[in-house]
Amino acid sequence: MHYFIPILYISICQLIAVSAEESKELEPITVTATRFNEFVNDVPHDVYLIDEIDILEDMPRSLPETFRSNPGVLVQKTANGKGSPFIRGFTGFRNLLLIDGIRLNHAAFREGPNQYWATVDPLSASRVELIKGQGSVLYGSDAIGGTVNVITKNVDPLAYRKDQLFSEGRILYRGSTAEQSHNGRAEGIVGLGQSTGVILGYTDRSIGNIKAAGLGELPHTGFDEEGFDLRMDHYFRRNVRGTFVYQQFEQNDLWRVHKTIYGRSWEGTSVGGELRRSGDQSRRLAYAQIKADDLDGPIQKIHTSLSWHNHEESRYRIKSSGKADYQGFDLDSLGAWLQMESDMGIGKLSYGTSYYRDRADTFRDDLDQEGNVIRERIQGPFGDDSTYEQFGFFIQNQINVTDYFDINFGSRFTHVIADIGKFEDPGSKNPSSMKNDWDDMSSSLRGVYKVGSSGKFNVFGGASQGFRAPNFSDLSRLDSARSNEIETPSPDLDPEKFLSYELGSRFDDNKFSAGISIFYTDIKDMIVRTPTGRVIEDELEVIKKNGSEGHVYGIELDASYRISDRFSAFGSFAFNDGMADTFPDSSASSRSEPVSRLLPPSGIFGLRYELSDSQWLEMSSFIAAKQDNLNTRDKGDTQRIPPDGTPGYAVFNLRYGFQISEQLLLTLSLENITDEEYRIHGSGQNEPGINFIFGASMTF
Repeated sequence: MHYFIPILYISICQLIAVSAEESKELEPITVTATRFNEFVNDVPHDVYLIDEIDILEDMPRSLPETFRSNPGVLVQKTANGKGSPFIRGFTGFRNLLLIDGIRLNHAAFREGPNQYWATVDPLSASRVELIKGQGSVLYGSDAIGGTVNVITKNVDPLAYRKDQLFSEGRILYRGSTAEQSHNGRAEGIVGLGQSTGVILGYTDRSIGNIKAAGLGELPHTGFDEEGFDLRMDHYFRRNVRGTFVYQQFEQNDLWRVHKTIYGRSWEGTSVGGELRRSGDQSRRLAYAQIKADDLDGPIQKIHTSLSWHNHEESRYRIKSSGKADYQGFDLDSLGAWLQMESDMGIGKLSYGTSYYRDRADTFRDDLDQEGNVIRERIQGPFGDDSTYEQFGFFIQNQINVTDYFDINFGSRFTHVIADIGKFEDPGSKNPSSMKNDWDDMSSSLRGVYKVGSSGKFNVFGGASQGFRAPNFSDLSRLDSARSNEIETPSPDLDPEKFLSYELGSRFDDNKFSAGISIFYTDIKDMIVRTPTGRVIEDELEVIKKNGSEGHVYGIELDASYRISDRFSAFGSFAFNDGMADTFPDSSASSRSEPVSRLLPPSGIFGLRYELSDSQWLEMSSFIAAKQDNLNTRDKGDTQRIPPDGTPGYAVFNLRYGFQISEQLLLTLSLENITDEEYRIHGSGQNEPGINFIFGASMTF
């Protein structure tokens, strides 16, 4: 069956490519896949684009949820506001998140699903680009499963006459019954034609408790968040643009319910014993960039960036014994990068350098019943007074071997320095410190072959190396891990190494489009949690070691077909599998087991009917098979994963959209029509039951 799907795909595409008419639509462009502005069909990568209209029609509540229509991405939710995408078997700090090319990953990102991606407001984005299996050549450490670049909304003053004053406003709203939520955003646009454009936005969300099928209202799954963003683009000359951006985002009173007594048992899952575990976090980002195009001389393009990123996080916990603690961190990340492009005659060269410096302070205080500090601990969730530096430079060349065949190859050198000022030694309990550094050289070789002169059908593939250097969390974490686990510092670690192979194809035409990608990722020296057999603070201790080797592989397939001028069908399918070494107990022996929290066979199928030029109706289904391919630590994560594995499910949705005027768009959705009881694999809670969602976008 696995061999039949690619052969069938290629046969269909070849047949249609012969008779298809030339496309009259603008081809989609990606800026993330190669760091060039390229048509998607011209890049040797699997690219998934989410445009602003997709966001307006779907009205996702968080950035991770924008990927729910991609079956190759599993959006796990430890808590209602903590969505974390699994991309090609990896999540957390093994996927790289960018905003306008600036790293959001910092040295405090912890292993496994975390809440940090949820601090990016999807309503502030004009486009989201996902490049799967990117590798480390272009963007450095962490880009293993994939790279996501959030392109923020901007105003193009070149679209207006010289010295013309212009302004516009927009109001967005999303309301949901099963989430008991109200989300609103207001935007304002002002500018001067041919010179300057400014966009200002404010988002406010009030998320209530989830109403889950079969379980009723889930306590403490509600929370509040708000965001503010500002972007100004100014043209010094027609080919020289300066950009300034400031954004901030806050989440308040967000509970990790499955760890508490308020969790609900489902399909045999256990319920936590803590009386409370709630947290707040805030993130601020400011950057200035200058981009110059169409330059004379040996360098045709220059793009440079200077950024400041601040992230604060706090957590308040009351244990089952009544003991309480309060912990958190405050991290500042300064970043700078320079990218240049040159046409060398035999190829298009992209090259540059980057530098990021993270500085973090952490704290943890033990509290009495009145909330007074009774003891200040040596460190917070990771080592206090810590710095982390990443310096790298890269070069990539794109050669047009023929009119139909391009090759991309490149390398990056990275130097990383970690300096942990103060952490608690797990043996002596005394303060300790560590400093270490690592070097990495990663390379990539990829190619794309365009079949025929139309450029609609391509075949791409190649191999890319990736790495991830140990960060603050790896080296010095002293905090909860999975169910009933506590992770203690592990200062003697080395970088992880990965090598990804991919073969894929894409066909796009007005009537039919399809894509297929087959990948295999080799894992070496992956850092894994290992039980020690000791009990610390009533939890089982785990440490980290470079003890895992293995692989992940999978297939991803999507297609859409326009049956008539108004009627179309779409569908997609994805499957992951893999094995990696684990340490199931405190012995030194490892065992090859399934990769943790693998994506089950999943698919999306739907029909869309254009009722008129301004109205559409869409029916879709999200289907996932049962996932019982678990390793020892998955089986031990009893608060999130049922003993027999996560049951499969089929969720059916109905959506209606009405573009009443050029200024007003209304959307109505009925999700989970059959009130299905279901949980996304590895999550800490069930998804909403039958859910009515109302969305509106009005410009003025």
